[in-house]
Amino acid sequence: MPALSPTMTAGNIGTWQKQSGDTIAPGDVLVEIETDKAQMDFEFQEDGVLAKILKESGEKDVAVGSPIAVMVEEGTDVAPFESFTLDDAGGEKEPPKKKSNEEASESSEPPDTGSKTSPSTLPKGKESQPEPAPEPQESESSGGRLQTSLEREPSASPVAKKLALERGVPLSQIKGTGPGGRVTKSDIEKYKPASSSASASQPTPGGAPAASYEDTPASSMRKTIANRLTQSFNQNPHYFVSGTLSVSKLLKLRTSLNASADGRYKLSLNDFLIKAVAAACKKVPAVNSSWREGPDGQIFIRKHNTVDVSVAVATPIGLMTPIVKGADSLGLEAISATVKDLGKRARDGKLKPEEYQGGTFTISNMGMNAAVERFTAVINPPQAGILAVGTTRKVAVPAAAAAETETEEAGVQWDEQIVVTASFDHKVVDGAVGGEWIRELKKVVESPLELML
Repeated sequence: MPALSPTMTAGNIGTWQKQSGDTIAPGDVLVEIETDKAQMDFEFQEDGVLAKILKESGEKDVAVGSPIAVMVEEGTDVAPFESFTLDDAGGEKEPPKKKSNEEASESSEPPDTGSKTSPSTLPKGKESQPEPAPEPQESESSGGRLQTSLEREPSASPVAKKLALERGVPLSQIKGTGPGGRVTKSDIEKYKPASSSASASQPTPGGAPAASYEDTPASSMRKTIANRLTQSFNQNPHYFVSGTLSVSKLLKLRTSLNASADGRYKLSLNDFLIKAVAAACKKVPAVNSSWREGPDGQIFIRKHNTVDVSVAVATPIGLMTPIVKGADSLGLEAISATVKDLGKRARDGKLKPEEYQGGTFTISNMGMNAAVERFTAVINPPQAGILAVGTTRKVAVPAAAAAETETEEAGVQWDEQIVVTASFDHKVVDGAVGGEWIRELKKVVESPLELML
C-alpha cells in the first residue's frame, strides 16, 4: 500500500485496473486507492507483470506498507503465484496509532520543510507513551463484502454532482437513467425526497412512532475535516476583522476585459479577489506567515516570500483547498485558468497531494449564494489567515460632490459592495496588523487598475 499523501497511514482498495497476468508499463494505473482526503489513481512506475492480487477491491483500512499485490519481471511465469498468500509476502502491517497531540498542520503542510510541523519530521525526545491496550470488543461487522468506492458512490456526470451538492440531494438514493445507470442532471431535477412525516406517523409494533431520521457513516474525508477544524479552533486564537469593499469599478473592469478576450478567458470576481489578496499579502507580509516548531523544539514564525493562495472548493465529499501557487506573480488570465482547472479536478477527486497541501493564505467565497451577506471562516493551519467573502449587493451611497456636478444637491447613486471578514491567528498576526491588511485589500479592490501593474 503506497503512501499517496504525507498524512496517509492507511487506505481503502478501490477498483483494480489490472488483473493477474497483465503487463504493466510506467504510468499505467494499477488500482484506485481511497485516502483520507480523496480517491486517487495509483500509477505504477516500473515495467513488470502483475502476478497476484493480495488485497481485493473493497478492502478497508489497509496499512501503508502492507502488501497488496505481487509484481514480477516480464517473462516470469506467474503460475507458481496462484497459491501465493499474504503471509508469504510478509504479512499485513498494523496502521500506526495517531498521537493525541498530533499537529493540525500535518495535513496542510508539505513534507521536508525542516520544521517540526512538517509531516515527514518527528519531534525528538517527545514520543508519546504507549497507551494501555483497550478491552477487546466483539466486532459489529455484518460479514458482508466490503463495497468499493465506485459501488458506494453511483456514477454521475459532473453537472449532476454539482446540482446534487447545491440541492442537498443524496446520489445514493437516485437510480440513474443515463448510460450504464449513470445519474444525469434530469435525474437530480426529478428527485423528490420521501416524506419524513409519513414515516414518523407509522407506529412500530410496540406502539412508539418510527424514527424520522437517517444515520450516515462519516467518510474518511469528513473525519479529517472534523479533526483539523476542531484542532484549528482550539489551538489557534482566532480574531476577526470585517470591512465593506466597493467593487463597482472592479466589475466594470471585469466586463471590459471579458468583452475583449475573444473567448480566450472569462474572468470571475473571485479571480480578481485572489489577485487582490496576494497583493495585500505582499504589502503586509506579516499576514503571509505561519507558526512553526523546529525539530529542536524551538518556536519560530516563518515569513513566506511568495503568496500561495488556497481556494476553498465545495465538492460532493467535502471541502477541498487547492492552491494557486505564486498568485502574487501571476496575471489574471493565468489565475482564472488555474482556478478552473483545480476546481474541476477537486470536484472529480483527481487532485494530487501537492496541489492541496501547503498554501500561505486561504480565500473562501460564498458570494454565489445571494442569501449570504457575510460569514466567518476557520483558519487552515499552519496558515495565519483566511478571508471570507459574502455576496455582492447594491447599496445607495452619496453621489458626486455638488461642486463636481454643479448642482446644490448631489443626490445618491447605487454602488456594488461586498462584505469581507478576515480570520487571523493572534499568535502570528496582531490586531493592528490585521486591520492594516484589510485596509490594503480595500485599496487594491477599489482601485482595480493596480492589479494590472
